[in-house]
Amino acid sequence: MRKVTLFILIILLGWAGVLYSAADQGPRNKVILLISEQNIEGPKAAWWASEVDLSAGEAAIAKKLLEEGYRVLEPSAVDQVVKKDKAFRMVDIGEGQSIELAKLAKADFVVTGKAVASAGGLVPSSNMRSCFGNLTVKVISVKDGEVAAYLDAAGSSVHTDVITGGKEALIRAAESMAQKIADVLNKKQKEDK
Repeated sequence: MRKVTLFILIILLGWAGVLYSAADQGPRNKVILLISEQNIEGPKAAWWASEVDLSAGEAAIAKKLLEEGYRVLEPSAVDQVVKKDKAFRMVDIGEGQSIELAKLAKADFVVTGKAVASAGGLVPSSNMRSCFGNLTVKVISVKDGEVAAYLDAAGSSVHTDVITGGKEALIRAAESMAQKIADVLNKKQKEDK
């Protein structure tokens, strides 16, 4: 009987520790992603300037941030605001406009930036092309407009189709970038406590 009681006590203490650490983190910040993307042979695109959803790079970043417990605002959350104000419908949206849109969306942080894919040469003795994805972003606190971080990441891919290869390279760059953004947000979350 003592062993069973001790076992139950250990399990309860373990669960209490898990619940305490989850409660200690507090609510996670809301983040809006405003990263324009240009794949090989394609136009520059951004969800706020057109009818498309998150780009491949933004989707990879959003996935990681959601796993970290952050709330990522979907385009549908600010759709009406973007439709009303034409200043938000430009692909190359400025920092001030990005912060204003994030304020209207009630976000805590805005991640602005650009993702560009390019094609390299042919891989020797094959029809495969080297493809490269480069991503640069700024993480900005909406509350005070302070830039929390300037970040960059790169990814590469080899594919017979440069458009698919470019998308793969952008996703790889974004996966690398996602961890960097999460690290910055985690640090800011701890500082704000």
